[in-house]
Amino acid sequence: MLHVIIALFVAQPIKCPADIVFVMDESGSIGSTNYNLMKSFVSQLVSRMDIDSGNTRVALVTFGTNVRSHFNFTTYTTVASVQAAVSQLSYSGGGTNTHSALAYVRSSLLTSAAGDRSDVPNVVVVLTDGHSSSPSSTLVSVSQSCSLPNVSYTYSFESKSIPVFFAIFSLVVNQRH
Repeated sequence: MLHVIIALFVAQPIKCPADIVFVMDESGSIGSTNYNLMKSFVSQLVSRMDIDSGNTRVALVTFGTNVRSHFNFTTYTTVASVQAAVSQLSYSGGGTNTHSALAYVRSSLLTSAAGDRSDVPNVVVVLTDGHSSSPSSTLVSVSQSCSLPNVSYTYSFESKSIPVFFAIFSLVVNQRH
């Protein structure tokens, strides 16, 4: 008799302490289909984070014409609860005020009041199609973020072959290792 043993290897969450802010574009140029793709991407990404142990904390804001804060670093403490919150996000459309979203993150989320920890790196991931309503204001906001102590960043524009997201702006603030 032949016995077949199938081993399913489930990758363990990455154990890297961080406070991560997702900033999702919900403007009219994104559209509801692509917005749902972003939600799926964020949900899959958080499944790989060490949220349940408290090692990684997550916050999320969306932006279009207005910035909407959905949760801060202390609101949800499990992968399942973050994923449930992400699945409940609704698309609103509107303008693309990227600069307002970055200013909000800088002034309201990267604070101890919002659960930001001073002894771990902060990572801000902006998911957008890159079509800001005010490119010059967005550049000023990026510049202000980069003038914070211990900040490094990367910024890339959307691929012509991929119609959504990935002008990903990754901002590491107050890295204290």
